[in-house]
Amino acid sequence: MIENQSDNIDIQENDDSNQSNAPENKSSLEDKIIENELSQQKTEEINTEELKNTISNNDARLEQLEKEHETLKNQYVRISADFDNFRKRQSRDQDDLKIQLVSKSLTAILPIVDNFERARQQLKPESEEAQALHRSYQGLYKQLVEILKQQGVAPMRVVGQQFDPNLHEAVLREPSEEFKEDFIVEELQRGYHLDGKVLRHALVKVSMGPGKQNTQEEEEKDRVKEDIDSEEKTSEDV
Repeated sequence: MIENQSDNIDIQENDDSNQSNAPENKSSLEDKIIENELSQQKTEEINTEELKNTISNNDARLEQLEKEHETLKNQYVRISADFDNFRKRQSRDQDDLKIQLVSKSLTAILPIVDNFERARQQLKPESEEAQALHRSYQGLYKQLVEILKQQGVAPMRVVGQQFDPNLHEAVLREPSEEFKEDFIVEELQRGYHLDGKVLRHALVKVSMGPGKQNTQEEEEKDRVKEDIDSEEKTSEDV
């Protein structure tokens, strides 16, 4: 009996002790919850800041890559343009070199053509043998002219044309009743074009216009005409 009472007393003391510790446990649990929330909020803030830094770094990296891309693009455009200009210049230089070589070769042949033309103008074969020889070298002359034509060589036609220093070279000047001043009277050596460009200038004789004597005669005629007109005017006034 006495033992049962003692046990009841111990149980009651334990209940009292648990009741007195309950508020303390509740307070500790709330503190832990608040601490966890603060820790979680701090972690979220840290993660947000890291995300912002990551985005900022990515934006800066993207901007840098765009600048590098633009720089490389400009370099590519310049290199492409330089290469295109180089290719065109190389092609142009090759064409010029080809024209120079062809011009040099054809210019060396032109004196032979000149000799053929002089022979044709001066020689007048009379015998049958001479005529056969004449026809033979005239055949060679025609073949040579045909070859020059195939290469783009064309002779100039200068007589009666106005003198042009870009095409002609004046060797002589003389008075002329037929041609005005600075017009070509005679071709002394034929000039040639090569594809529209001057291969060899023509040597020419240029007119100085009417001679001094004719000029004086024209002046006298003008004075006589003026005198007649003056006399007619005077008679009309009277």
